[in-house]
Amino acid sequence: MYIKVRAHPGSKRESVEQKGETQFEIWVKEKAERNMANRRICQIVAEKLGVLPRDVRIISGHQSPSKMLSVEK
Repeated sequence: MYIKVRAHPGSKRESVEQKGETQFEIWVKEKAERNMANRRICQIVAEKLGVLPRDVRIISGHQSPSKMLSVEK
């Protein structure tokens, strides 16, 4: 399954807004440095979908706010 994510790293609050069945907008407190925000985004998506964090990986958009994630179920 593929998930589209719009990321907002370095926010004061952490929240998730589901825009569609496979689209999320995610605000995380972690900075966009040393892959910290990307790891937290994968953890949040895994929690939301009920899978393990290792089953979520970023396919494209590692350095972009718009990301495409792959989720193995």
